[in-house]
Amino acid sequence: MNHLPQAWGRPRDDVYGAYDHSHFQTAGPNQHTQSPIVTGTSVVAAKFKDGVVIAADNLASYGSLARFTDVKRLRKFNDEVVVGFGGDVSDMQYLDRLLNSLDIRENYSSNDTSLNAKNLHTYLAKVMYKRRSDFNPLWNHLLIAGLDGETMPFLASADLLGTTFSSPTLATGFGAHLAQPILRRTIPDEASVANVSKEEAVKLVKECMKVLFYRDARSMDKYSIAIITKEGVDLTEDNKLENQSWAFAESIRGYGTQVN
Repeated sequence: MNHLPQAWGRPRDDVYGAYDHSHFQTAGPNQHTQSPIVTGTSVVAAKFKDGVVIAADNLASYGSLARFTDVKRLRKFNDEVVVGFGGDVSDMQYLDRLLNSLDIRENYSSNDTSLNAKNLHTYLAKVMYKRRSDFNPLWNHLLIAGLDGETMPFLASADLLGTTFSSPTLATGFGAHLAQPILRRTIPDEASVANVSKEEAVKLVKECMKVLFYRDARSMDKYSIAIITKEGVDLTEDNKLENQSWAFAESIRGYGTQVN
């Protein structure tokens, strides 16, 4: 009898035949995650004249199951940047630890200038592109919101391929299809940002969260929202859509037991 640990649990040669090592897959390439498992849906953001508003719901879905209902997908970085995460939650947690490590290094640095939103966006875009080049991508779509220097609002995106772009309004996931038309009605281009107040931007983003709750099957009515201005970051993580229910569906013909 073979007492070596590598033989534990293997079939007996005299009963099942000689044992091979095909299960080790030593001849093939390393296998990495090919698809996300637990995911968060849309992140929505819009600039206004003094800053940026960004929001994301608190649901993490296990496939089509609404499994985790208290997952915060907005991450505050120092006092002037917020990162919104869409996509795989485990990769989001990895990036969160990476940002925490970066934040600690920045706090102990002798440099008096802290990272602003533009700097952080460049850093995260390089991280995403490097992982993509290693054929081991982070399955996330990130929105980085904050200030570019002193007072200019900054909003930009980075996805799992390392692709980056900036716009006065951005949304990930289904929000790119359902929320962006709503946002662009009020903020069609960069020039219109100067005419939008904080209250209007917040109302606009909340309207988008309402539409996504009704139209995106992987969303919920509990969400986080952050407002970034030169005064700092105002982040609330337990907002709930007001007066939202599916009671109106009872008056729709063909719904439930209604037949007339």
